[in-house]
Formats: sequence, C-alpha cells, structure tokens
Amino acid sequence: MTYEQIFIFILLGGVFAMLVWGRVRYDLVALSALVIAVMGGVVPAEHAFSGFGHEAVVIIALVLVVSRAMVNAGAVEFIAQYVVNAQRSLPAHISIMSVVGAALSAVINNVAALVILMTLDMETAKKAARSVSLSLMPLSFATILGGMITLIGTPPNIVIAQYRSDAFGEPFAMFDFAPVGIVCAIAGITFVATIGWRFLPKRLQVSPQEEAESALYVAEAGFPEDSEWVGKTPRDIVEIAEQHDVAILGLVRRGKRLAGFSSNETIMRSDRLVLEGDPRSIEGFSGKAKLEITGTPAKDGLTSRSMTIVEAIVPAGARAVGRSADNMRLLGRRGVTLLGLSRQGARSRNRVRQTAIRAGDVLLLLGPANRVADAIEWMGVMALADKSHNVIQRSKALTTIGIFAVAVAAAVMGLLPLTIALATAVALYAFFNIVGPSEVYEAVEWPVIILLGSLIPLGLALEETGGTALIAGFIVEQTDALPIWGVLALVMIVTMTLSDFLNNVATALIAAPVAVGVADSMSVNPDPFLMGVAVAASCAFLTPIGHKNNTIIMGLGGYRFGDYWRMGLPLEIIIILVSVPMILLVWPV
Repeated sequence: MTYEQIFIFILLGGVFAMLVWGRVRYDLVALSALVIAVMGGVVPAEHAFSGFGHEAVVIIALVLVVSRAMVNAGAVEFIAQYVVNAQRSLPAHISIMSVVGAALSAVINNVAALVILMTLDMETAKKAARSVSLSLMPLSFATILGGMITLIGTPPNIVIAQYRSDAFGEPFAMFDFAPVGIVCAIAGITFVATIGWRFLPKRLQVSPQEEAESALYVAEAGFPEDSEWVGKTPRDIVEIAEQHDVAILGLVRRGKRLAGFSSNETIMRSDRLVLEGDPRSIEGFSGKAKLEITGTPAKDGLTSRSMTIVEAIVPAGARAVGRSADNMRLLGRRGVTLLGLSRQGARSRNRVRQTAIRAGDVLLLLGPANRVADAIEWMGVMALADKSHNVIQRSKALTTIGIFAVAVAAAVMGLLPLTIALATAVALYAFFNIVGPSEVYEAVEWPVIILLGSLIPLGLALEETGGTALIAGFIVEQTDALPIWGVLALVMIVTMTLSDFLNNVATALIAAPVAVGVADSMSVNPDPFLMGVAVAASCAFLTPIGHKNNTIIMGLGGYRFGDYWRMGLPLEIIIILVSVPMILLVWPV
C-alpha cells in the first residue's frame, strides 16, 4: 500500500472510532479529520471546502427549510387531524400512524415528520390510557422507512444520487427510489403494526414534553366577522375544546366577565371566550375552532406571518410586577400579546390583559420571535428554556403544499434542476412569511451540513488514492463463491451494521464508492449496489444512535439501549429479504 492509502485508512479508522465513541460531536470530528487530511497531503488545500458547495449539501439544507414551512403552515396537522382517534385498537392506531408517517416522510424530511406526529401519538396514548412506548418506536421506524421512497425523503438517498451523478454523469431521479422503497415500507410497516410492537416493553413514562407543558393558562379568544359560532352557545364548542384538553371558563362581554356564566349563553360577535389549558392546547383549539387570539392586530394576525408563543417567568423586581399588559401598552408599544397567565394553578377572575402581574407568575407571550425577545428584556422577565411554540399559520397550508408540489413537478419534468426548484420554493415561503428570515437559517441542521461538507472530500480522497479499489477487491475475493445477489446482500448487511453506529450520511459516503468498486470488479451494473447502499444506510434500527429519529424517541418513550434490537433486528432481516430481489428486479445487473 502507498503512503496516501495508509494515511487515509488510519484517518478514516480514527473517524469511525470517534463517531462510535460519541463523546465528541460528529461535526467537529469530521471537520478535524478534513484539516488533518489537508495537512497530510491527501486532500489538496484548494479543494478542502469543495464539499460545502456540493449539490447534496445544498439539497439537504433546502429540504430542511421546506420541512419547517410544512410544519409552520399546519400542512402536517391538516392531514393528521383526520387519522388520530384514541378509540382505535393499538394495532389499528399503529397502522394508520405508520402509513401517515411514511407518506409524510416521503415528501418532507423524516425527522420533521416524526417530530410532529409523535406529539399526536403521545396525546392519543394519554387519552387511551396506554403506554406510549408501544407506539412511539413503530412510528419512528415507519418514518425512517417512508424516507426511502423518494430522493428528498432521507439524506442517504440524496448522497447516493449525487454520487452517481459525479461518477457516471447522471443522478438518480426523484422517484427512482420508489419501487424498492415502497416495497420495503409496506413490508416494514406490516411487521411493526402486527407483530413488532409486541416485542416492546410496556413502560409508563412521563415525557419531558408533557412535564414542560403541564402548566395551565387562562387566555382569551374572539370571533371573526364570519364566525359560525355567533348566535350559538359555548356548549356547542365544548366538544372541540375537550378534544384539545381546553376548558371554557366563561364569556367576556363589553369588557367585563359575565357574572353567573352559563354554557347556554348566546354568543355575540363582540364576545370573547375565556379559556384554560396548556399553550399547545389553546393554540390548537383556537385554530380548529377558527377563533382569533384577543389583542392580535389585524396586520400581524396569527395567519399573516411567522409567530411564536413563549413562556416566561416574572422575577421579583421586574418592571412588569404590579402592572397589567394594558397598563404597559404591551401590544401597542412592543407588538406582543399577553396570551395567557398562570399563577400557582389559580384561575384569574379578571381579563388576562387587565390582570396585575405578580412575581412568580408565568406569562404566555405571543408575537414575532424578535419582538417577543425584545419585550421579555424590556419587562425584565425570564424566558423558560425549551418552552417556546411556533404558531401554526393554518390558512397557508394549501399554499405551502401547492408551492412544494409545483417545485417537485418542475424537477421531475426536467424544467428545473432540483436545487433550483427547492430554492425557488424556499424563496416563496420566505416571501409569503411562511418561514421568517431567521427561521430559514434556524431550520438548517448545521452539524449535519458540516459533517457532509467535511466528509465529501475525504470520500473523494479514499477513491483517488486507490483505497476504495483495495476494499472492493478484498470483498470480491472473500465472496468469490457467492452469486451476485449474495454479494449485494453482504454489502447491504455491512452497510446496515455501520449505519447502526455511525451517522447515516457518513455511512452512505463511505459505502457508496466501495459498492461501485465491487460492481466494477465483478463487471456488473453498479446501480443495484448503489441502491442497496441507499436502502441499507437508511435502515438503522438496532440502536438509538444510528438515526436521529431513534434518538429523539428514546427519552420520550422511556426506552433503553437494548430495546431497539428487539424490534429492529427482525425488521432489518425483513428489509434484506424483500429489498435484494426487488433491487435486482428493478435494477438488473
């Protein structure tokens, strides 16, 4: 072996060891390895940062912004509200949630699909009085499987498509992954919904999210001009309120709470409903019932721009102590609405904006993120960590979906490159305030971008130094007696194993050139081997560290490290059994 080959093997071995160790962030590991590679002479200095301009990096960043837009506009909620029902049996619930999760993951990032749907899954488990550990892992696995269906569903598909473009001049298209991905998703979802969930432990777990949102607030909501509720009674709205765990405490009429409030009181256009619930419940109920948050100016209404809800505690000596929101002219001066107030669980008898604030109160503030931050500093209150909630712009759901559909259609028909189509969609989302200017940057998962941008030059160095050819030759020698399908299965098994301990993007970058090298050594079509790597790199089901979705659900579901392989090992075996023949059928050698 040459000096360059020895150097790159030792370096990549060190990267592998550090990523498995997990004590140092993976983006720092990758960037450090890139610097060492430049100093060692295996990566030219002028090409060191070429990976950050690679199309795969750009596409992943844009897909993350598109996912944020879908969430902000309530596109996911719009679909999910028709499929969640606590009265269904557990297998039926898992089946429906898994299908929805897989379908959403095919068109938005699978992490974003899980983050939204797991909230609905936990709420359903709570209402059905069953352990969320029985349904959360099947949902996570289903979103991973769904991401395999399209080019933009999961980062490994993007990496493999762009690698094919670099190696052979043409990438995989948007739906080239669909035939194999759909079969794998159907087989996987069938397993987790019928048998797989039975392997999981039944643990009752109070999630951090539930703990964070346990505080109840009193808030007000009004009725728009064309409201269907005018002339009806609060009792008519109770069913929707109960679905969102919101209590209707009374009515405000002509600036005063009605004494002796009755749920049979006829609602007038100028009335305000007094509500009690947690932040997400109040926001969700207001959106479903098409109510207006009191005090929100028309030009900055809930559906006109990116808004956020932040919880903040009032310390002693704060400027807000002893003053009400109206007294401070919080809305007029700061553009922020006091949406709710929590005071040791006691219900306020006064209107929220007219209630004198005390030290120890927890305030629920609504407005654009930058204005809320300014108001918090001005009032002298302290924002509670991890207790902010984006307000869903439900009226823009169809617009958001339409923009995305047109962008995908333009890319599929060859009218625009995928990068330009997605960039145009992001620009339109920003223009229509579906994602704010700061959110465009916040939505991008920068550690993944650093990882990918750093590892692309290392992968190229492995190939250019002949390291890939050495690995491929070794695999071919050891599998000389195996048929082609056996070699493909072995490559996929090795890739799956790596993906269970490494980031799936890193796994795809390392395995793709090796797979092509194996195909070249056997003088066969490399496409089935690339497709095999794409499938296997996404299927990290044995550990909580192989895929971010598995990490996200670990604490929420009360899972332990050893719980994943119980359902994950038979699932990976099923994926190998169904994907290998399907790959060879769709992509013959």
